[in-house]
Amino acid sequence: MPNNPPEQMPRVTPYLFYNDPGAALEWLARVFGFEKRLEMPAPDGSIAHAEMQYQDGVIMLGPASQERGGYSPAGLTGVTQSLYIYVDDVEAHYVHAKTAGAEKITEPMDMFWGDRMYTAEDLEGHQWSFAEHIKDIAPEDMQPTF
Repeated sequence: MPNNPPEQMPRVTPYLFYNDPGAALEWLARVFGFEKRLEMPAPDGSIAHAEMQYQDGVIMLGPASQERGGYSPAGLTGVTQSLYIYVDDVEAHYVHAKTAGAEKITEPMDMFWGDRMYTAEDLEGHQWSFAEHIKDIAPEDMQPTF
């Protein structure tokens, strides 16, 4: 009997749509440090589906398609989701991402729930938050600041 979920796959895996999945694969690796795990070509040679990994986290991505109802934020006036990724050293990750070309990037800041995080947009406008947990705070002691 097969494993469910398949081996090496988390139970929750976001799927992101890009106008140019090939450029996204390169950009996410170079700027945010993701590693390509799978790339499936379409009959025309473009990318039909791809998977990337950051430590134990996985994302899937593919081409934006009106027929499938998947849109890149590049053609929208905002985003409908954001990804939150824990890194080992948020300051170093921030410096690397900024130096490598991440835009609309915020400075790392301490959050009321105990994380230090920054937010950036990728090459097509998907929003990414990267965080390092720096302090345990009980839910009853959290004081929202926004």
